[in-house]
Amino acid sequence: MDKKKSKRRRSSSEDSSSSSSSDSSREKKKLRKLKKKLKKEQKKTEKALKKKLKEEKRKLKKKRRSTSESCSRDATDLGEKEKDNNSADIPLELMEKSKAMAPMTKEEWEKRQSVVRRVLDEESGRYRLIKGDGEVLEEIVSRDRHKQINRQATQADGAFFQSQTVEKKRL
Repeated sequence: MDKKKSKRRRSSSEDSSSSSSSDSSREKKKLRKLKKKLKKEQKKTEKALKKKLKEEKRKLKKKRRSTSESCSRDATDLGEKEKDNNSADIPLELMEKSKAMAPMTKEEWEKRQSVVRRVLDEESGRYRLIKGDGEVLEEIVSRDRHKQINRQATQADGAFFQSQTVEKKRL
């Protein structure tokens, strides 16, 4: 019987210790829940701030579009001050980085691809048509114009070659 009593005593002491440990685990769970709530609230406030910034930027863009270039400089200075105040909240590098990381929309891609520019190739002396990000286009010209282009290219090629050989002799 003594053994049973001792076992009972032990179990009763274990119960008291387990109740204290369960209390601490409950407190830990409560703390975790509170931390999660705080994080959620912080995220919500950050989202709200970002939303407000986007709305303000849209308003500024609309104002700029609606105002003509003939507006007085005072009005444009005020617009720039507002822009400076808004951009002070978010660093420019962060804004540029986020734009760079975002995927390009179809409209942006089409706008970029629609730009055709003439670029002088120094080595061959020819002007090339470059579309968008680097696609080389072929220009259709008359026979006379083609001969003229070839003459110019030959002269430019000779000039480039001479400049390269003169630089080598100097070195």
